[in-house]
Amino acid sequence: MKLKQRMVVLCAVLLLLGLAKIFLLDGGEGSAASRRDLRAFRKMESGLSLPRGAHLTHTLQSPWEIASQWVGPREVYPEETPELAAVLTSLSTARIERADVGYKGTQLKALLVLDGGQKVVFKPKRYNRDYVVEGEPYAGYDRHNAEVAAFHLDRILGFRRAPLVVGRYVNLRTEIKPVATDQLLSTFLMQGNNTCFYGKCYYCRETEPACADGETMEGSLTLWLPDVWPLQKHRHPWGRTYREGKLARWEYDESYCEAVKKMPPYDAGPRLLDVIDTAVFDYLIGNADRHHYESFQDDGGASMLILLDNAKSFGNPSLDERSILAPLYQCCMIRVSTWNRLSFLKGGVLSSAMRQALAFDPINPVLAEPHLAALDRRLNGVIATVKQCMEAQGPDNALIEDRMNLPHP
Repeated sequence: MKLKQRMVVLCAVLLLLGLAKIFLLDGGEGSAASRRDLRAFRKMESGLSLPRGAHLTHTLQSPWEIASQWVGPREVYPEETPELAAVLTSLSTARIERADVGYKGTQLKALLVLDGGQKVVFKPKRYNRDYVVEGEPYAGYDRHNAEVAAFHLDRILGFRRAPLVVGRYVNLRTEIKPVATDQLLSTFLMQGNNTCFYGKCYYCRETEPACADGETMEGSLTLWLPDVWPLQKHRHPWGRTYREGKLARWEYDESYCEAVKKMPPYDAGPRLLDVIDTAVFDYLIGNADRHHYESFQDDGGASMLILLDNAKSFGNPSLDERSILAPLYQCCMIRVSTWNRLSFLKGGVLSSAMRQALAFDPINPVLAEPHLAALDRRLNGVIATVKQCMEAQGPDNALIEDRMNLPHP
């Protein structure tokens, strides 16, 4: 066979191998990776619906002790959590022992202590479900319902890196004021018949309080991570400048990812792939405000990127802010497991799964229908971006096998 013919045959074989890999990793069941990921997806589906009013009956441990034991270097909760519904029910019903102003930050929140000493973050309702936040993709107040929806999306994607969140109604007169600190009480006021508070934070203003419907306020509760897992804050390599007319380097340098790959902790370990996973997560929920992120302290880059503070999400269902995907389309790589999970969720499966998961929550409906439709539309955009990377770089370079599951200590 002549050299030219051999080269043609070799190219054809390589092309077929590449196409086979794309097929097997595009939701198919032919590869070991896909079969493993499909089993995990089916487990997620079977546990998606959570029974309302569930309680712990098989253990003497408190729900807070159980949730604390779930946390590990690479997950906030494990793949199988039969007690999840009971823990979330406890979050939404437990007696409030103490209420204080929120920890430092830019947005209004309150720090509550529940029966048994469990700390939680309370974010109050600021918008109705159908309100559209105009302007920059990071504009507006925090959205309490976005925290709830983001947690359940984290479950559906199989990341398991978001702290537990549930919606809750609180009576400000009977549940909060009697146990509130003087600092928090000093921020309470009345607007007509509605009780309001404005708290303490960078953007908190007496002229812009959060108001209850009468005395009852809707909000979200986020379970505080155990103190034995202290957090370390990092500047996000794809963070925005938030200054008009000043671009971050990633916004004008298409080769920026190559520079990131040379910097610790992105030069080794799972952190860069975590950043890319997070970019997919944030694009789906419309969160363009992840200027910093947290991991566990002294982790050497091995622990997960924790999906905290997701409240600047689900603001405008018509806006698909593609710049959020910059880590994906500039680095042009993604975990095989993430790609498989995204493939399983296409064709309307994602929005259907979200409806099913959110039906449990006390403040359901958590999302308006346009936001659920936006999830499916944005998922198509992510899948198209990954396929472009596979065509440009080849499947072997775009799809990374990285299933780092560190054992609990």
